[in-house]
Amino acid sequence: MASPVDISLTINGEPVDERVPARLSLVDFLRARMDLTGSHVGCEHGVCGACTVRLDGAIVRGCLTLAVQADGAVVETIEGVSDTGEIADLQEAFIRHAALQCGFCTPAMLLTAAELIANRPNADREEIRAFISGNYCRCTGYQAIVDAVEDVLASRQEGAGT
Repeated sequence: MASPVDISLTINGEPVDERVPARLSLVDFLRARMDLTGSHVGCEHGVCGACTVRLDGAIVRGCLTLAVQADGAVVETIEGVSDTGEIADLQEAFIRHAALQCGFCTPAMLLTAAELIANRPNADREEIRAFISGNYCRCTGYQAIVDAVEDVLASRQEGAGT
């Protein structure tokens, strides 16, 4: 059996030093040890996207990433990006367009949409659908989610004067 490993990382702007089992997933670490329960455990195979978090600025599947792999990294969860206000307009658009129902997929969907908006500010509906396709939502049918993301893209383009 593998020995526990000491890790140091930054989670939502706060330095964290912990000793973790070598095989503990990042999402289980965040939920059980850090009490950051916004990221969910779904399929545990990286397919559903419910466990999505940011690792050094890029979204990753928290169930496929080990906590020890985050040693020295910056981890951002839905709680962190919500607290900073970074996705406030996206959250408002999700509410306005009824793009959430049960809420299970919503945190990961918001993180995924935020990455799309940041990296592809001119994305069209087809690109939005393709980008969020790794995040399952069993309630909304995706139409409202695409509408919300499209709304934020348009709003941010207007704000930028393009």
